[in-house]
Amino acid sequence: MAGSDLLTTALSGSNIAYVADLYARWAEDPKSVDPSFADLFGSMDDETASILQDASGASWAPRKSIITGDEPAPAPAGGKGAGLAATDSLAIAQLIRAFREFGHLEAQTDPLGLKVPAPTVELDPATYGFGPKDLDRPVYIGKLLSPILPGRETASVKEVVAALRQVYCGAIGAEYMYARSEEQREWFRSRLEGDNWPSSVTVDEQKSILKNLTEAEGFESFCQKRYVGAKRFGLEGGEVSIPALHAVIDQVAQQGVKSVAIGMAHRGRLNTLVNVVRKPYVAIFNEFGGGSFKPDNVAGSGDVKYHLGSSTDVEIGGHSVHISLQPNPSHLEAVDPVVCGKVRAAQDDDGDTEKRLSHMAIQIHGDAAFAGQGVVYETLSMSQLVGYRTGGSIHIIVNNQIGFTTNPVNGHSGIYGSDMAKAIEAPVLHINGDNAEAVVYASRLAADYRQKFASDIILDIVCYRRHGHNETDEPAFTQPVMYKAIAGHETPHTVYANHLVKAGVLTEDEVKAQWDAFHAKLDEDFKAAQSYKVNKADWLESNWAGLQAPPKAGEVTKVETGVSKDVLTEIGAAITKVPEGFDLNSKIARQMKAKAKAIETGEGIDWATGEALGFGSLLLEKHRIRLSGEDVQRGTFSQRHAVVIDQTNQQPYTMLNHIKEGQSKIDIWNSHLSEFAVLGFEYGYTMHNPNNLVLWEAQFGDFANGAQVIIDQFIASGETKWLRMSGLVLLLPHGYEGQGPEHSSARLERYLQLCAEDNMFVCNITSPANYFHALRRQLKLPYRKPLVLMEPKSLLRHKLAVSTLAEFETGTSFRPVIGEIDPLADNAVERVIICSGKVYYDLLEARRDQKLEKVAIIRLEQLYPFPEAELAAELKRYPNAKEIVWCQEETRNGGGWHFVDRLIEGALGVAGHKVGRPAYVGRAAAASPATGLAKTHAAEQAALVKDALGLS
Repeated sequence: MAGSDLLTTALSGSNIAYVADLYARWAEDPKSVDPSFADLFGSMDDETASILQDASGASWAPRKSIITGDEPAPAPAGGKGAGLAATDSLAIAQLIRAFREFGHLEAQTDPLGLKVPAPTVELDPATYGFGPKDLDRPVYIGKLLSPILPGRETASVKEVVAALRQVYCGAIGAEYMYARSEEQREWFRSRLEGDNWPSSVTVDEQKSILKNLTEAEGFESFCQKRYVGAKRFGLEGGEVSIPALHAVIDQVAQQGVKSVAIGMAHRGRLNTLVNVVRKPYVAIFNEFGGGSFKPDNVAGSGDVKYHLGSSTDVEIGGHSVHISLQPNPSHLEAVDPVVCGKVRAAQDDDGDTEKRLSHMAIQIHGDAAFAGQGVVYETLSMSQLVGYRTGGSIHIIVNNQIGFTTNPVNGHSGIYGSDMAKAIEAPVLHINGDNAEAVVYASRLAADYRQKFASDIILDIVCYRRHGHNETDEPAFTQPVMYKAIAGHETPHTVYANHLVKAGVLTEDEVKAQWDAFHAKLDEDFKAAQSYKVNKADWLESNWAGLQAPPKAGEVTKVETGVSKDVLTEIGAAITKVPEGFDLNSKIARQMKAKAKAIETGEGIDWATGEALGFGSLLLEKHRIRLSGEDVQRGTFSQRHAVVIDQTNQQPYTMLNHIKEGQSKIDIWNSHLSEFAVLGFEYGYTMHNPNNLVLWEAQFGDFANGAQVIIDQFIASGETKWLRMSGLVLLLPHGYEGQGPEHSSARLERYLQLCAEDNMFVCNITSPANYFHALRRQLKLPYRKPLVLMEPKSLLRHKLAVSTLAEFETGTSFRPVIGEIDPLADNAVERVIICSGKVYYDLLEARRDQKLEKVAIIRLEQLYPFPEAELAAELKRYPNAKEIVWCQEETRNGGGWHFVDRLIEGALGVAGHKVGRPAYVGRAAAASPATGLAKTHAAEQAALVKDALGLS
């Protein structure tokens, strides 16, 4: 058949197979293939259809186009011409799709012109059978390019290629065809091909863009002259990111977004602070001069100015929007999950729990950091998880094509630094940073996409870094060619101003007047900065209003945290029953029955029940609770079962959400296998509303090692650096049960090393009731502090690690020190053991077994802030004690010993003892936190218990 010969000539055998397969799928379901092919197949002539039918085995009948609804175009006359037309149409359809899929590879996105895209075979018409002589031949395209070539059903190959290059190979290179969602692909295609953005920019928009660039570049140039050699990590070369931010925020404000939380590292932060978040220029200039960002009467160490945050409320088109820039350390990308957590909290408070579009995160990245920092992937990976989704973030990569001194070839694998986004099928728009109008268009497109699909999207703004990594660095040492090009390259402001002058939008005098006026304002603020005083701190405003600044270090705020017996029994009833017809696992049913009996008798309340009573009491007091981590619904040790699963239909049920009408809600989320991002997310969640209880539980305590950046840079020091309080609770299973080096120690010593200025609570609690009170204390104090809790493992079911209901009731509170519980004669005690955590029960059982009446045991439940007065009061009970021992099961170089040693000595002095320093009993110093041999563990544990009791 002639048509078959021509088809075979025009397309390779593999291409025929590919098209035939698509045709077969289309014949069965027109919606199953790309709309461009569906439209083409729907308007094919019978001869070509029969060719494809033979190749695919599919049946065919003429159909309406699923895109336009039009009847199929009449087939060309039969014979050789008909086969050629069909062949051309199929080939041009493949070429069109290729531009949509691969056009970004030849996009002109490098403003320096150093990266010249290599020709891509998929974009060559010859690949599809169109030789040089065929480029002027008209081919049938139907409706495939109606947005670009309106009213045209035929066009020459040359015209098709030119139209596609304008859209896909110009200043914007779009990656979106890998998305599995046909709706998302079609949305992008129709917008990119139909918006005609180069011709749709209004004069007012052009003037607004130039104003943004004037402010962005003007600020940097002013600082460069006024503060020579001062580090500021300027934005020079990437100033177009400021108009991009304005465009995104303006666009989402019109669509109902109430707040935007921005997270970014130090590059360009000062510019973003003043030109987007509207921190006064005078305040920044005061900080350049050595001034503080906080009032003189507010304590804290502060931080360098390019790590600080700020917030403001702005009016955009009649819509009020709160814009905040979160503080961030020099740990690049660590703030990504933090801003997501803060946004999630705002959405939850607003009741926006379905679409989650009312509050939004913007994450600003460096190109090297986006590719190199693992927390980026962790955060992307959680973006659509039910417990962590936020309606999508807009990511802006300020791609200055270098990472400190590292070129992209050594900075990431793959084609782009943004390639990680493909893991979640997030579209990527690569934009030439010297084309401000393209950047603004892409920013608005990204905003629309987020609001439409509640998904992440990436703007990869390709620009450059005019100076070195900081203002004192010499970049030509390592990138001489690039910096020679930069030296001769006009700035983004100059490039755009010249464009507007050439287009007749503004005159050169008007551009200069705008620049001079802005610099005059900066000069005015520069002079005022010398006498500028910060008159308020923003940390106790909005949701935080009503809280107090924490007391001075060493001052203790005591609060009563007990609740009435009626409330406890009401909660107990709710957590020990499921709805009628719920198929409860039989083992859990037995646990519930035991809990019900414990609450009824008031005896034997275990750890998990004490926790549930604490949660339930806060829910009844209208505090929302969020608990997340790996396997927290059931609990790592099958102890919590806060969410139970119907054994027939696998539907979940959370008992704590069904205590009483009108109560608040608890959300308990099993996280993905991440510590860094998840803990950062939960820390960010605490930033929004201090009246929520937020907890993160590590599967084992030492797994928190993976989140050390969040612990060190945010949790432990965020208050003193940035005036940002957090009440986050870290639950870290801890205890030596012979489970090996990675399942024993939560590294208590690391948290104690971070303790100063009463920055957090660090506890190693042994009593379910004390745990209950510690949880309630988090929200009953008039300020917020993180709580790091060494949580038990074996004690979850230990027969002695239980509490009575009376210990939870009104009039009770948290006990930082728990004294001797057995009826010893105080004056007869000769040896006092001070310990913390699980080892207490080993000591207690051994002492009782040996019937030792001259050895008292004191539990240090809170190690920091150190309860000197309470410990001294207990020590004072034993005036005849000759030996004071600190006993721990951790290694000598771990645990609490090096922290409490001198502090116990101080408490002994307060108590009037002359014993001096305590003696150490515990494991020997070791490089590994625990042995991996069960027999060795047992021998070590027995020896330290015996030694502590004075039996060795």
